Amino acid sequence: MKNILVVNSSLNSEAGNSSKLVANYLDKLASKDVKLDLLDLNKAQLPHLTQQEMAAWMTAPEERTQAQAELAAISDALLSRLVEADEVVIGLPMYNLGVPSTFKAWIDRLARAGKSFKYTETGPVGLIADKPVTVLAARGGVYAGTDYDTQTPYIRHIFGLMGITSVNFVYAEGLNMGEEAAEKAFSAANEKIIELLSN
Repeated sequence: MKNILVVNSSLNSEAGNSSKLVANYLDKLASKDVKLDLLDLNKAQLPHLTQQEMAAWMTAPEERTQAQAELAAISDALLSRLVEADEVVIGLPMYNLGVPSTFKAWIDRLARAGKSFKYTETGPVGLIADKPVTVLAARGGVYAGTDYDTQTPYIRHIFGLMGITSVNFVYAEGLNMGEEAAEKAFSAANEKIIELLSN
């Protein structure tokens, strides 16, 4: 059975456009033998990373205080879910030309030196086995392939840092540019989803 980590990051939870794309993707998996590990970052409300939490990571487990152990456990649990997943599906809206802050808070607890990557004399090396990551990106405007699309390179770089390079994107763009544009965008995204799942 394939274990799929499903990460939604819309402020609107299930009602968000990126969440709808994820639901569409999962509907097409309904007939397959999969186990879903659902993570709604809007509901999880991970706080911004603090110096205290990072210090807890860098303290040997046997030397941690109770408070440090609890802080380290947050990242450890999220990392375990990523490591155990055979595939990752991400619903990603674009807010102010970037990723949601809740998504960044999640990434900050995954990208840990010594855990998900290590530094070497020739640069960082990822420590997580490669796996398919599908990013379902919903955007009000049209940005893919332009300098305004900061999300695509960021996602590729940050997952690549951890050793995950099999990243695919499905874009639904122009969703705030009229009903017709939105319908075309969702239709094109649906076709791309079907194409990805058929490969």
